[in-house]
Amino acid sequence: MSRSRIGSLGRRLSYWLALQSLAGLVVVCAAVYGATHLGFQARQSEQLVQKQVQLRHLLAESARDGDVATLRHKLDDFFIGHPDMALALTRASDGTEFYRRASPPPKGNVRVAQFTLPAPAPEQGSLDAVLALDIQEDAALLRRIGLTLAAAALAGTLLVSAGGFLLVRLGLRPLRDLVNQTRLLAADTLHRRLDGSAQPEELEPLIAQFNELLGRLELAYEQLEGFNADVAHELCTPLATLIGSTELALRKARDADELRDVLGSNLEELQRVAGIIHDMLFLSQADRGASARRVPTPSLAALAQQVFNYHEAALVDAGLTLEVVGDAEGSFDTPLLQRALSNLIGNATRYARRDSAVRVEITRAPTGEVQLMVVNRGVTIEPNDLPRLFDRFYRGDASRTDANRNHGLGLSIVAAIARMHGGRPLATSSAGISSIGISLKDAAAASGLPSPAAADSAMPTSSGH
Repeated sequence: MSRSRIGSLGRRLSYWLALQSLAGLVVVCAAVYGATHLGFQARQSEQLVQKQVQLRHLLAESARDGDVATLRHKLDDFFIGHPDMALALTRASDGTEFYRRASPPPKGNVRVAQFTLPAPAPEQGSLDAVLALDIQEDAALLRRIGLTLAAAALAGTLLVSAGGFLLVRLGLRPLRDLVNQTRLLAADTLHRRLDGSAQPEELEPLIAQFNELLGRLELAYEQLEGFNADVAHELCTPLATLIGSTELALRKARDADELRDVLGSNLEELQRVAGIIHDMLFLSQADRGASARRVPTPSLAALAQQVFNYHEAALVDAGLTLEVVGDAEGSFDTPLLQRALSNLIGNATRYARRDSAVRVEITRAPTGEVQLMVVNRGVTIEPNDLPRLFDRFYRGDASRTDANRNHGLGLSIVAAIARMHGGRPLATSSAGISSIGISLKDAAAASGLPSPAAADSAMPTSSGH
């Protein structure tokens, strides 16, 4: 699935900051322009209203004094200093002109107020008045204000954008520093960690997570290097034995019995090599996400008893007894569980104290998970060794006991089987008692199907020798 490129984070932030600045300045300038326009309209309306009041006062004064002759001179004096205003008075009775002061400006640049005034002489009736105010200068001033505000918005946007671009570059400098630090990382420098002392608070969780990832990668790389060395060692030993025994057999003539012994010894070594390869293939499949083939399993205790029958001779030789405590049913991969139990019991047999008991504990957790634990009494495992028990080719004993029969993949296979069932390996050790096992997710319990509790399904069983 293709993904579109997001592009530069710095450019995106700069663009959005420029757009936000432009939008903000446009809103502010529009508000200023609107307020100015409304102010002009309010002033013009107030000016027209004041003139109407003054006209009424003049006409009323002339009617009271009976001096109609001087009314025109008073009206002329009234408009001195107001070249932007025009007035037309017509008689309402016959439409004849009573008074005219200038002509109204072109339509669109004028504010007009039409009203009725009482005539100065009662017999003349009333006058229709048209008062016009030329607003051309106000309109020109408003246009200049609008252009000024538009230029200010554009200039402000450019200025804010330039400053924002610089601030974004400065703000993203810690990311560039992190990139430079990561460039120095390589397979041989995984021990290094990113320095977050000079980083902003928002990047601290990312740096912490990345450093934890580096720690896991370092450990995985070390384990891979050790795994390669262990594989080479485990395969070189039987191959060297095969080569040496074959060379000795070819140096001189041997009878059939001697050749049969050599071939038998070589067969054992070949079987060991084949076992290592098969186990590694199994682990590889598990690492690639292979899952268990689940089938209904009515009794895990009966399954453990079957595995015990296979180890009976080894347990007798070690002077051990086996106990199976608890039971559970569910949906599991029976062959894989047999293999895991066999490895766990074999491991406990090698390290258990003589004349003690190896106990298989089967319990079901409240979450529905089933735990299979093999408990033995022996030497306490060091806390530092517990997390490594399930590593490939890891052996807790430095002397590599039974190295000719056990190549250190048993518990790794146990952990892989647990993961294939959606579970995890478990290991505890204290006061000479070690518990090693697995926790499994029961598919039937996860889907809500009823599954009896281990304590109610079976009583503890034991087998002694």
